[in-house]
Amino acid sequence: MLTTRFVDGAPNWIDVGTADLDRARAFYGGLFGWRFRSAGPDAGGYGFFRSEDRTVAGGMPITPEQGPPSWTVYFRSSDARATAQAAEQAHGRVLVRPLDVMDQGRMAVLADRAGVPFGLWQPGRTPGVEVAGAPGSLCWVELHTPDVPAAAAFYHRVLGLETSAVHFPGGAYTCVSPAEGGQDAMFGGIVPLADDPAEAADGPYWLPYFDVTDADATVARAEELGGTVRAAAADVPGVGRVARLADPCGARFAVIRPVPPQRP
Repeated sequence: MLTTRFVDGAPNWIDVGTADLDRARAFYGGLFGWRFRSAGPDAGGYGFFRSEDRTVAGGMPITPEQGPPSWTVYFRSSDARATAQAAEQAHGRVLVRPLDVMDQGRMAVLADRAGVPFGLWQPGRTPGVEVAGAPGSLCWVELHTPDVPAAAAFYHRVLGLETSAVHFPGGAYTCVSPAEGGQDAMFGGIVPLADDPAEAADGPYWLPYFDVTDADATVARAEELGGTVRAAAADVPGVGRVARLADPCGARFAVIRPVPPQRP
């Protein structure tokens, strides 16, 4: 699972672009207890979701021309410009070229070979989110893509990510970890988009997982708040109880009640 001991290639920021920021604020506030703080009058509506006075995510209003409401996962880069060039050389695209966010850091938005957007965050004064891997915060990310080997090759070339297989009855799951830290720093996975026709219909994407203490109660609360259940809560042996949701504007995310770590 994720921590805030960020290394290159690991997720270190996340934000949601939404057609209705007030509705998103109410939804995530009711679901996770997050409070929203504006980044100021010059930030274009951007702000920060906070939990117990720690930043867990960002949020901003977007127009239909900017794309559908969605969560964007950002990966740490010590040189956003070089990483963006590597993405272009690997047949990806640069959607937003690297730009400075005051003295807080440098950001960019890229797309992989399948067209899936993802971000880069080169830390300045802000290393990344202030909490991860705890209830109400980001704990895992998962790429749903039409070609797992091609995606693994792309992210290895661009971000240095390593993959490994976890086998289970009937198949295998492709896990992802940064080059530094090895499998102990594992933070996500890559899964075939075709495995779930409901997800395939809406195209490939990065799916963020948020840690919760009760997946079933969170699903019920999401529905009460106007969200949509894309996959009902189910147990994944050795992993936890997982559900896939969408907020009232359509941004997709997942929740998980992780299996407690076993004591040695």
